[in-house]
Amino acid sequence: MRSANDYTAVNRWIKKGERPRSPVPNFIAQALSERLGRRIAPGDLGMPDEETLAERGLSYGGSPLKTVETIIDLGRADMKRRHVIKAPFVLAALGAPSRDWLLATLDEVHTERGPRQVGMRQVAGIRDMFALFQEMDVMRGGGHARTALIEYMSSYVVPLLKRDHQRPVEQALYEAAAELAYLIGWMAYDDGEHGLAQRYLIQALHLAQASGSAALGAHVLAGMSDQANLLGHPHEALMLARAGRRGLSDTESPACTADLHILEARALATLGERAAATRAITQAETTFNRVVHENEPEWAKFIDAPYLFGEAAHCFRDLGQPDQLEQFATESAEGARRQGRARRGALSHAALAVGDLERGDVESAAAKSLHVVDLAASVNSSRCIATVRDLQGRMKPYSNVREVQQFNARAGELLGLAA
Repeated sequence: MRSANDYTAVNRWIKKGERPRSPVPNFIAQALSERLGRRIAPGDLGMPDEETLAERGLSYGGSPLKTVETIIDLGRADMKRRHVIKAPFVLAALGAPSRDWLLATLDEVHTERGPRQVGMRQVAGIRDMFALFQEMDVMRGGGHARTALIEYMSSYVVPLLKRDHQRPVEQALYEAAAELAYLIGWMAYDDGEHGLAQRYLIQALHLAQASGSAALGAHVLAGMSDQANLLGHPHEALMLARAGRRGLSDTESPACTADLHILEARALATLGERAAATRAITQAETTFNRVVHENEPEWAKFIDAPYLFGEAAHCFRDLGQPDQLEQFATESAEGARRQGRARRGALSHAALAVGDLERGDVESAAAKSLHVVDLAASVNSSRCIATVRDLQGRMKPYSNVREVQQFNARAGELLGLAA
């Protein structure tokens, strides 16, 4: 009896264009890698490996170079719109990475590595590109430039990571690569591709650990907490935010610490823990007052007053406290307007609209919601679209009100959303 993968099967692959099923593509790629002396992935051969890649993306550990390879494979699949981009968000995968990162971080002796100097020229260039792409995300949404960032990381950053370097340069490159991987994951999150985003974030966390940057690792955990809470998992979101805080010293990035406090408050508010959520908001404000933005890393640039007040407003929205909601959301919306940040403005104006609804002022809520639609239409962000849908759902009982009808018409016209 012949093997299922004999010369007949190979003939079908070559002559008829049939694709072998898992795990055959991985066996073929492994054999060719050994023969050629370099890594060949199933995707390089036009063969599917989405199932194993989806699993690898959730794994935390191994060498940093293995993590880099996983990020590259995720990027290839992402660029080619292969099925791994539809891989599900896996709640059970959140615990081990945060635990392992925290234990490793607490075991390390933190030392001051000093300023980045040349020999670090490439690292400085990577950080400049990170700043550019982060600005694109903040101003235009996560769906705007993700594929360009993936291409930059694959074609420029990864080849640098594969070279031999002195330890300080190696750590700096891992840190820069972790920042980029985090940003790619955050863009995927904002674009509504949550399973893919989760996998990027887990790999970014491992690179952050390899770099020795506790603040960057805590920042990645903040992103994971934000995502978990958005997807309806506040207990896990709380665990992730607290793990991030425990891995930081009092002097490392007050901006990141403030962010973790406010994300802890978001999770507590979702859980209905009013007193604890309010305390966490107060701690976030107190910590934020210690921030000196010039001393913060580039990735902390967005952790500013419009962001922090906007997140606090959403806490009070979830707690059903419209007066506090209005105070913080107004501050956030005004700051976002001055900065030209449409995504943050849309989220904060939506919170104001919810506050109006809770007071029974439907006309005012609908007017603010019209503005949310206009802002959402100017960015490529699925979170903004979801926010408009949320407002439509809240206003369904008032569908006969003229202003609500105008809001629904605008949402249909600009965003294609039916009421």
